[in-house]
Amino acid sequence: MKKMMLAITGASGSLYALKFAQLVKESGCELHLIFSETGVEVAEFEIGKAGLNKMEKLADFLYNSKNFWSLPASGLGILDAMVILPCSMGTLGAIANGLSNNLIHRAAECFLKEQRPLVAAVRETPLNKIHIHNMLALAEAGGTIFPAMPAFYSMPKDIDQMALFFAGRIAQFLGIKVKGMPTWEPKRTKN
Repeated sequence: MKKMMLAITGASGSLYALKFAQLVKESGCELHLIFSETGVEVAEFEIGKAGLNKMEKLADFLYNSKNFWSLPASGLGILDAMVILPCSMGTLGAIANGLSNNLIHRAAECFLKEQRPLVAAVRETPLNKIHIHNMLALAEAGGTIFPAMPAFYSMPKDIDQMALFFAGRIAQFLGIKVKGMPTWEPKRTKN
């Protein structure tokens, strides 16, 4: 059983996080969940109180972002991977520059120092030079930048399918099998 850490910050994209949490639980993995203070507010705005409650109920462990006396705050707290979805530019900047202002930042620092998978699904547009510099710094430190961008080749019928496809891409990247996930099969042409 994999133990997955999901952190939700104050950027838009809470539906992605809900779909990812559902996929993690459907796969039989253990879900460790943490919201930043603004992450809770944005999630409640985007997916409603019911969606927020649903995500919290999916969690095997729910952490307070101010509690540094918890499992994710230590490199000895063995979790297999951490996904920050969505990842605000403020969170990205803090992690890329070694600042641990909350438990999300500290957990990410632990994943980097222990060389475990850390995925940051950044959500911002347009990007300025500081954003790009921070993405490069995080990538050079061992993190993976996984921009929250919808894809259309899966022919999504609605926003739920679009969010599910993106969440599924992250899950597959981390080695979680996703039932029914479309694969890319280009049409073959004769020369």
